Order: sequence, then structure tokens, then C-alpha cells
Amino acid sequence: MDNLKQKIRHVPDFPKPGILFYDITTLLRDREGFRMVIDSLSMPFEGRGIELVVGIESRGFILGGAVADRIGAGFVPVRKLGKLPAKAVRVTYDLEYGTDSLEMHEDAVAQGQRVLVVDDLLATGGTARATVDLVRKVGGTVHGVAVLIELIELEGRKKLEGEQIFALLKY
Repeated sequence: MDNLKQKIRHVPDFPKPGILFYDITTLLRDREGFRMVIDSLSMPFEGRGIELVVGIESRGFILGGAVADRIGAGFVPVRKLGKLPAKAVRVTYDLEYGTDSLEMHEDAVAQGQRVLVVDDLLATGGTARATVDLVRKVGGTVHGVAVLIELIELEGRKKLEGEQIFALLKY
């Protein structure tokens, strides 16, 4: 996995001073690296009856769509407020300074469908927790959360206690 870490660009002070941004676009453009990421994110969930992959805006769309294809599942986007055209359900969650909201079409997940949540990054866990809550709000059953990168020091797993979490790369 060190090979994959080397393909990720580190951008200091983005989007604000003091933040080190892990830019995965340099990994995504590398066909071997991208294939390895999708293989590795998919493998723990193959043959487990996952019916839908829910990808979180926006990099979760890239990874989640590819994982869904690989494991033979459908794909559902979770979007920021006001981006979906049909009737949507919403979850509002706390950020370090304020709140944010995520939405999903109310008919995107059927009662009892087996769902895998996919995103690029697990940091403080707020976005992933909100997405898990959205899936459950419409009746889906979450069978895992898969992320490319986990920032261990930010303790995002604490907000996802009780969930199966798979993180490919840990910093």
C-alpha cells in the first residue's frame, strides 16, 4: 500500500491554513493505481450480497461507482443540499464550526436493501455518519463503510461505532 500512498499528492494549507489535503487525483489518473484501489475496496465486500453502493459527493462518486460495478451492485449518490431533482430526504449534521446537510432521493434505497457506503476520506466521521443515518432513514441496511484514506488522529471511527469500516490507507 506504500506504493499507493506515493501516488497521492500532499497539498499543504488547502483549503485553509494548517490543513494538509490528500489530493487523490494524482492516484486516480494512474491506471494501475486506480485499478488497485478499486480492487482493494471491492474485495472485502464481494459475494456479500451488497445490492447498492452509496457514494458520498464528490470523490465518493468516482470510487463508489467503480466499486458498485466491480461487485455487481447499483449506485446511489448522496449529494449536498439542493442538488437532487426529485423528492429527497435530508440529514443535517454538525461540523467543527457550524452544520451541513446531505440528501438522497427518498426512493433511492428500498426497505431492507443491503448497502455499502463508499467515500474517499474518513476524517472526523461526520459525513460518513450522516450518510449511514440517511440510508437507515429510508429503510436500507448498512453492511459496511469503505474509504480510501482514514486520518486516524481525527478519530472518525468513534462516530461510526458499531459499523464495519474498511480503510485502505491510514495516515
